[in-house]
Amino acid sequence: MALPARIPKASKRASRWISKRHRTFVASFACCKCGSMRSVEAAHVRIGSSAGMGQKPDDWRTVSLCSACHRGPRADAQHAMGERSFWAGIDYERLIVEFIHASPLCREILAAQADRALGVAA
Repeated sequence: MALPARIPKASKRASRWISKRHRTFVASFACCKCGSMRSVEAAHVRIGSSAGMGQKPDDWRTVSLCSACHRGPRADAQHAMGERSFWAGIDYERLIVEFIHASPLCREILAAQADRALGVAA
């Protein structure tokens, strides 16, 4: 006997706000942690994002970090030491808000956040 048809599930990533343009904008700033202007990337801040294990948060929850602060090889890099320890003493939520308000996609981000708050599907 064959199994019946499987019920399709919505992708977990389907509701994530993704924007290469915003990530590129964020990466055009110096590193928020050390001030370096070399190899800067848009780093996702997972604290407070409601993203599950193994999921990236929305792209609006990014800040600029150089590759050394973001991924290492230093022991005090974001992915090496963990989010809470890495961001201790830094107002990362304020940084996220400042990047959003300075972004050329500010209106789109704020609309997506408002829809999310109202429970409207992305």
